[in-house]
Amino acid sequence: MNYDDKFPEFITITCYEWLALIKSNQAKEIIIESLRYLTQQNKIEVHAFVLMDNHMHLIWRIKKGYLRQDIQRDFLHHTAKQILKYLKDNHSEMINQLEVNLKDRKFQVWQRNSLSIELRTKEIYEQKLNYIHNNPVKAGMCIFEEEYKYSSAKFYITNEKDWDFLKQGDE
Repeated sequence: MNYDDKFPEFITITCYEWLALIKSNQAKEIIIESLRYLTQQNKIEVHAFVLMDNHMHLIWRIKKGYLRQDIQRDFLHHTAKQILKYLKDNHSEMINQLEVNLKDRKFQVWQRNSLSIELRTKEIYEQKLNYIHNNPVKAGMCIFEEEYKYSSAKFYITNEKDWDFLKQGDE
């Protein structure tokens, strides 16, 4: 693995109170579009991902000149806003569960303090990659990793690139 400045990072982002806020394909597409936008803006590389019903895992690398905390904050803020709008329009009964009435927000979509681990060795990178891809299998959502739509597993296993923003870690 050859990296200019920063190592890839494994990040887990959890929905508020572990609620299934991103169960629908429409909510998942909000996240996909945000990842696509950030890669098109050359702010990140996305190496792997899985979007579950109540959390997501990513392996991403923040590009030189950008700070993870800024990219992550903007990504979470944007996706939260879009998911809230989607929920208000389509699942208004869930909105009350998200009401927090804090100083800086009325509703909350994401748990605070997402887990982030820098992947400095090939072994740890591979471990997290396998963990991501096995997540839907372990949850009983599919039998084979590559069957789950909202994951990068198919890309790694069959070389089919359903997600134009993906970049393998060794590229």
